[in-house]
Amino acid sequence: MSFKKMLVLTGLLVIAAVVLAACAQATGTPAPTEVPAPPAPEMPYLEEWQGSGHNAVDTEPFRHWDDATENPDGVPVTCAKCHTSHGYQDFLGVDGSEAQKVDAAVPAAESQGIQCVACHNAGTISKTTVVFPSGVEIKAGDDVRCMECHQGRESKVSVDEFIAKFGENVDPDAVPAPVKDDKGNDVKLGFRNVHYFAAAATLYGGQAHGGYEYDGKTYDSKNTHVDGYATCTGCHNPHTLQVKVEQCALCHEGVATVEDLKNIRQVSSNPDYDGDGDNTEGMFYEIQGLQEVLLAQITTYAADTAGAEIKYSADTYPYFLGADDKAYPNWTPRLLKAAYNYQVSLKDPGAFAHGNKYIVQLLFDSIEDLGGDVTGLARTDAGHFAGDTEPFRHWDEEDYTVSFGCAKCHSAGGLPTFIKDGGTMVVTSSGSTTVTGLGPMPAGNGFMCSTCHNEEAWPERYSVASVVFPSGKAVSFGGKDADGKFVADDSNLCIECHQGRESTTSVNNSLKGKDLDVVDAKISFKNIHYLSAGATLFGNDAQGAYQYEGKTYFGQNMHAEETGKMNKCQDCHDVHALEPKVEACETCHDTTDPEAIRETDVDYDGDGDVTEGISGEVQTLADALYAEIQKYAETTAATPLVYDSHSHPYFFVDADKDGVADEKDGAKVRFASFTPRLVKAAFNYQYIQKDPGAFVHNPKYVIQFLIDSIEDLGGDVTKYTRPEVPAPPAQ
Repeated sequence: MSFKKMLVLTGLLVIAAVVLAACAQATGTPAPTEVPAPPAPEMPYLEEWQGSGHNAVDTEPFRHWDDATENPDGVPVTCAKCHTSHGYQDFLGVDGSEAQKVDAAVPAAESQGIQCVACHNAGTISKTTVVFPSGVEIKAGDDVRCMECHQGRESKVSVDEFIAKFGENVDPDAVPAPVKDDKGNDVKLGFRNVHYFAAAATLYGGQAHGGYEYDGKTYDSKNTHVDGYATCTGCHNPHTLQVKVEQCALCHEGVATVEDLKNIRQVSSNPDYDGDGDNTEGMFYEIQGLQEVLLAQITTYAADTAGAEIKYSADTYPYFLGADDKAYPNWTPRLLKAAYNYQVSLKDPGAFAHGNKYIVQLLFDSIEDLGGDVTGLARTDAGHFAGDTEPFRHWDEEDYTVSFGCAKCHSAGGLPTFIKDGGTMVVTSSGSTTVTGLGPMPAGNGFMCSTCHNEEAWPERYSVASVVFPSGKAVSFGGKDADGKFVADDSNLCIECHQGRESTTSVNNSLKGKDLDVVDAKISFKNIHYLSAGATLFGNDAQGAYQYEGKTYFGQNMHAEETGKMNKCQDCHDVHALEPKVEACETCHDTTDPEAIRETDVDYDGDGDVTEGISGEVQTLADALYAEIQKYAETTAATPLVYDSHSHPYFFVDADKDGVADEKDGAKVRFASFTPRLVKAAFNYQYIQKDPGAFVHNPKYVIQFLIDSIEDLGGDVTKYTRPEVPAPPAQ
């Protein structure tokens, strides 16, 4: 029964008792001397709430304004929302006032903790969004009640706005002169305090901008952790506020107390962030190490650049003090940003769980911006978990939603959904490549455990018998059984994404009916996409690169076929850190310089050097292809071009042939003079750039299509040696 219904029932009981007494008097029956008191309504979760911080009415968060001399109005409107129940209701508009603002101060005597009515009322029932200090509005469930107060009081936006008051081009390393406020008072640049327990700001990371995020850097967004444990009430009891430690223990070994949580780190947290040589310690300690490095850098910068000694006191406002134990006087914009982030990392004691990667990024960037040495530190995780990088942040401006065509490989839930729903990649008749069996997915901070591990049969990985490539060809690392059926293998999970987005088939479909050497405005560059290692490794079996008609190509590279090892993704790469297992190569190769490895004395690139690594052979041929592409573009397409691997669509006009893309209206001029022949060669050149491990994955296949591309453009290939596919054995 709800509290409201209990109150109504109590009232009805009182009225009934009064009516009965009146009736008794009218009929001559002696009325009772006292009306029986109705039973007191039972308050749900009362005991849990009474022992919580929200009911700690004798503590500083609720008693700060008791001095009537200093605070004649009690709790001011700027504080009442989160330090009084009346203020929170006022903010919600439950009292009939305007919502989203506190209209009046609350008497200090009424600051009696956060009571039931603060969160249980008509306003919170319908509340679905919360606005952070950055101005960003985020939609969530019941947790918006918590997030209204546990969001901090500052943000990157407010820090930048404060600094901007001191001039448009304020010197980042100088103490600016005071400026006048609206009342004519002098205002100095000073410390900005995020406030306390800003857990929601940490949780939502770069989505809420609670920390000071440096321009030109990208940051993790909301920490989704795992389903069911990515919200306030998912991890905390909403009445006692305690962490549900017993539920953490279901996945994290050795966890019995809140203190044990500090020792947790997941396999996605592989780097040694704080540079102390230990990448097994809990994330709490990694953050602690970075905090120590940052504070030391703040101290050095304050003395050497700002010109005054600084020290930090966590219990003494305003925290950063000078030699005289008063507020630090010599703030520069650069010092303010770093000090703000240091405070952000400290004032959320659960930051190591709420958004540890975001905090790591803030601390790292602050150290770097102050001029600290970050060469021994780490900011970004292995690729699959690098939530601060473009492969996962590309969709932030699209409401953090990854489009259906990209969701399979750029969202945490895309791949398992694709597998369960029987999705596939399809090449249309027009040459475009699309994905079926998958809709848009929420953007995240890289993959989660459940991306590859089936939660319903934990910790088993999803079983994939075969993978269909953009060419329409199906392959499997498991091969086929006696009945000719594909056999599942863990590495098939890897090539679901590491297969590229185009192929010989899609390129040919896009060029149907076109004259090979005629520029056609309807023709555009076809991009293989990134890290198409699976296509390279399977070669002709997948036909990921452009393969010329009349030529034969190597299929799957079996490498050490006689041992059956070092032929699959997990054989050569750490499945979580993703780094090559160089030590596994030492059995057969000198790994002092992995790129110097070669297994043949054939001089494929014709430079006379049969001792250079196979990577050198491939690189020479790639350079030769680029030179041939530029020559063809200028002579046949009549438009000089230049390639830029970091800018889409990669090929740009270079009319003055200075090696730099021409610009118009501040943007690089896209190369649009493609012929079918040029599209094929450019596709293969891009292919080799976007699989940096191609020289290992299938070097002979790569050498074949590079030489064929040079030849098709009219280049002289007589000095090259093209590996030929052995004839099949006689039956």
